[in-house]
Amino acid sequence: QVQLVESGGGLVQAGGSLRLSCVASGRTFSTYAMGWFRQAPGKEREFVGAISWEGALTNYADSVKGRFTISRDNAKSTVYLQMNNLKPEDTAVYYCAARSLGLASPWKSEYNYWGQGTRVTVSS
Repeated sequence: QVQLVESGGGLVQAGGSLRLSCVASGRTFSTYAMGWFRQAPGKEREFVGAISWEGALTNYADSVKGRFTISRDNAKSTVYLQMNNLKPEDTAVYYCAARSLGLASPWKSEYNYWGQGTRVTVSS
């Protein structure tokens, strides 16, 4: 069992930056691929990015490529989402998720564990 707790959300102006963190419980964090997803009001939850278990491979949605960066620190059981040049359309609740098979998948159905989410609001 893995429990995930996100933090770092908040209100930021367009063009600003935020860094989200997701801390995982459990001793097997290093064997999980980690993903970030987001859900805006009235919309489906969508893929943002993912990172493989060892951090060597990353995968991003086209809408965030070049602006968002995922990284992980397995010693701290933490995955990060650095978000730069934020836009109003990035406003959403951001969720981290863990996938036990280790691949950086964009498909939310392939993730076994989810956090409770952290809200990001970008004002114009």
